[in-house]
Amino acid sequence: MPALLLLLCLVGATPPQSAAPLTIAAASDLQYVMDSLLTIYRRQQPQQQVKVVYGSSGKFYQQLSHGAPFDIYFSADSNYPRKLYQQGLTASAPQRYATGRLVVWSKKLDPRPQGMNILLNPAIHKIAMANPAHAPYGQKAQEALQHYGLYDKLKPRLVLGENISQTAQYATTGAADAGILALSLARSPQLRRQGHYYLIPADAHTPLEQAYVVIKRAAGNPAAASFTAFISSASAKAALKRYGFE
Repeated sequence: MPALLLLLCLVGATPPQSAAPLTIAAASDLQYVMDSLLTIYRRQQPQQQVKVVYGSSGKFYQQLSHGAPFDIYFSADSNYPRKLYQQGLTASAPQRYATGRLVVWSKKLDPRPQGMNILLNPAIHKIAMANPAHAPYGQKAQEALQHYGLYDKLKPRLVLGENISQTAQYATTGAADAGILALSLARSPQLRRQGHYYLIPADAHTPLEQAYVVIKRAAGNPAAASFTAFISSASAKAALKRYGFE
């Protein structure tokens, strides 16, 4: 067989390479539900690689403002994606994907009988909360404490996490006796085995409207279009609902 013909046959027999990885910056409250979402998505798009980095919504906003190489940004609020859109850094306007909820979680005491007043219990020495300076769940936690007239009383006992995931870590490891966490984390198998939670009423703070946005570098990227379409699907919405998102 001539060398050129052999080369053409070999090229034709080469399996197609997987698509370039899709890079996602995701707020830490999505850590467990995103795993479920990716499992479903990979069944539908097995060739598409997806890389997810979790962190604080505010920190991601700062990084993306300076050109961080992410394709899609899933924030724990709608404010940071809106700012990126207003700065001309996105391929399209932000899209709401869920509304989050807050809980008081503890493995030391069951907060359900007393609700928010459990935080005044003398056995609760330290309370973990996400840093309101850059974490939307921390901002809403502060609003909830202020709503119940507890913030000034509890402020000396607050331990601030860089994001809601670190806040949950403080509560589960004993660095804090209770934590104001995302319902999505409290519903994870890991936290459900370790403690109990009280669902903070939705009217105790302004809504935790969460939005995503496609970054300008991913404009026209079929992988980004595929994943965002998936997030609007019935299967994705069902997964979000299982973790307490509305």
